Amino acid sequence: MKRVLLASACVLGLVAPAVAEECGEVTITQMDWASANVVTSVAKFLMEQGYGCAVTMVPSSTPTALTSVAETGKPDILTELWINTAPAYAKLVEEGKLVELADVLSDGGIEGWWVPQYVVDANPEAATLDGILANPDLVGRRFDNCPDGWGCRTVNDNMNRVIDMEGAGIEVFNHGSGETLATAIASAYANKEPWFGFYWAPTAILGKYPMVLVETAAYDAETHTCNSSKECAEPGISAYPRAAVKTAATSSFQQREPEIAKLMSNITFTNEQMGGILAWMEDNNASAEEGAVYFLTSDPDIWAGWLSDSAKDKLSALLQ
Repeated sequence: MKRVLLASACVLGLVAPAVAEECGEVTITQMDWASANVVTSVAKFLMEQGYGCAVTMVPSSTPTALTSVAETGKPDILTELWINTAPAYAKLVEEGKLVELADVLSDGGIEGWWVPQYVVDANPEAATLDGILANPDLVGRRFDNCPDGWGCRTVNDNMNRVIDMEGAGIEVFNHGSGETLATAIASAYANKEPWFGFYWAPTAILGKYPMVLVETAAYDAETHTCNSSKECAEPGISAYPRAAVKTAATSSFQQREPEIAKLMSNITFTNEQMGGILAWMEDNNASAEEGAVYFLTSDPDIWAGWLSDSAKDKLSALLQ
């Protein structure tokens, strides 16, 4: 399947950058996680083939990219910024160095505690923390916790000081890595076994395996802020907030290339859309570039609406 998609991409010119004629040089972040790389790869193709840009991807991370913008005014475009973990972002926007263009994940990043859909189908009460605590057998008497060093580990451990899962008969299993956490979900699904623990979306795992977000308590900002600190004196129970995930550009770039800034303001994915791309990539051992090809060849009705009329004309072969 991957070879067929790549062959189609070569025929259609997806992997051969266009000569820059209308748009100048553009630098865009290449973040170090899969969904951001898909966004960048899709944007790069559209900028090159639809608008004639010469695009350079800059390997980066959220803190590195924001520091670079503050000090050098580059890169031009920053994709998939999870701003709840980036306090420097708001300052750069306030100072006018960055312009917010889009919620690139339209329904936000989702973190929380999950159980498989088939568990809730059989036992609807497993969709709530109260239901799980009342009958821990529904989830196999185990909570799959984050690895040490992750922010969610601190949050979960603080909430458990209030909940006392062990007292309710639920073992808290602390994973050693994100890989083992993902493997635990895949293994549970393969054997249709109960599972209960932390995960986030969009990811290949949640794109591949239908999961239900467990209802714990309403999100409370003060409680969650305290839970996020190892020095939290009075932890409580709060849902994780939806994380705002943004695309931004430098203000100078928006002024220089307003049409490209407009394009980037249109590029958004739902968690379901991105999760589906990531699941396909995992199943096919595919790169982000190949994931972008999969999306571009599978869903032209989605991305056609992002383009200017002239870009649609240039990409008309893909829109037939």
